[in-house]
Amino acid sequence: MSKLTIAVLIAAGVMLVPPAQAGDAAAGEALAESCADCHGEDGKGDEDFPAIVGMSEADFTKAMVEYRDGTRADSKQMTKAAKKLSDGEIADLAAYFATLK
Repeated sequence: MSKLTIAVLIAAGVMLVPPAQAGDAAAGEALAESCADCHGEDGKGDEDFPAIVGMSEADFTKAMVEYRDGTRADSKQMTKAAKKLSDGEIADLAAYFATLK
């Protein structure tokens, strides 16, 4: 394979990866009310629901997308909740929970 072919393949692969969407923490805070029912007002969870406070934006986003697309199926509640969220809403929630300590 020539260097040009490899460069073209790499460039094509990069173009297939969607850009990460920057989240708005303030918008995420408003959306987080629905998360509070299970994860608590502070996102710290309890014995039945894991903490989401302080999760990195990447980890939060990955989990929510996996719930939404069905590749993570360990919680029917999370799958149902995630299916209602757009990419932008997930990014906003990720930004908000990443700010909490």
